Amino acid sequence: MSLHERFALDILANRHNREILARWERLALPDGWLVAGCLFQTVWNLQAGRPPESDIKDYDLFYFDASDLSASAEERVQAHVEEVLGDLGVEVEATNQARVHLWYEEHFGRPYERPLRSSREGIERFLVPATCVGVRPGDLYAPYGLELLYDGILAMNPLVPHRELFDRKAASYRARWPALRIAGGD
Repeated sequence: MSLHERFALDILANRHNREILARWERLALPDGWLVAGCLFQTVWNLQAGRPPESDIKDYDLFYFDASDLSASAEERVQAHVEEVLGDLGVEVEATNQARVHLWYEEHFGRPYERPLRSSREGIERFLVPATCVGVRPGDLYAPYGLELLYDGILAMNPLVPHRELFDRKAASYRARWPALRIAGGD
């Protein structure tokens, strides 16, 4: 079994991931992807012998719509997402990657390099390359591969070289999954 096949099976062990993907067409998100924590945390939970959904705070959806960069447009998409997925009983957040550059600095205290051109570019810019994953029915995007994820290696993403943000994120991950290792560290 390839790592891609294993990943597909692992993320579907999480019933919420499975249900979100089953309702994908109803979401109708332009350039839409299910991304990040709900995927890599499911894998790490399984590796640690924990239930697949354990301690997953939210389920993130990326989409890309440059036709309306307003917060109100993103709120309308969020309302639609809640209408489609609200019965799951988990928090699902939809983020328009076309407008990240408008709020990133205020939220994270660091300037954003430039506006993104796709949801894939947003996936490429998570702080930790092992966590840069996105899926949608029939498609996987893992720009740095899946080896770091499965090996539990936390490294800083050169596209987002924010050491203090990385250190906080890595410490948070290691508190929940102690087997994870910092690249070049312990």
